Amino acid sequence: MTPAIRVQREPFDATAEASALTDGRTDIGAVVTFTGLCRDEGGRLAELNLEHYPGMAEAEMGRVADEASQRWPLLGLTIVHRYGPIRPGEPIVLVATASSHRAAAFEAAEFLMDYLKSHAPFWKKELLAEGSEGDWVDAKREDERALARW
Repeated sequence: MTPAIRVQREPFDATAEASALTDGRTDIGAVVTFTGLCRDEGGRLAELNLEHYPGMAEAEMGRVADEASQRWPLLGLTIVHRYGPIRPGEPIVLVATASSHRAAAFEAAEFLMDYLKSHAPFWKKELLAEGSEGDWVDAKREDERALARW
């Protein structure tokens, strides 16, 4: 199984991505998808601008996808992460895992998202609704704690 890893500017279709994992397959018994969306932070956020180093981001995401594939018996894996300006309500990240049984698919998806939330090489800069630049967004303490359990 070769994971599908993409970093792209344009939005993705989570349903189409999940369907691509199972197309023509009868050995898959579970598909878990997670789509992370941009929040408006109580109306104060106009958009997030995500930056990354091309090549580095894909390589690091591939490394953690390989780790997930070694830890769980996955039959398919897709990670899509967007960059550029992302408005509230728009998708930022997709993780889709496929396996024979649900436990592996759920655990692998959770592991991957815990990693992506805290250590993926993306940097988020806020643009506030009132027009000014906000802060760079750091990983939250709870994201670090979630990753530590793996």
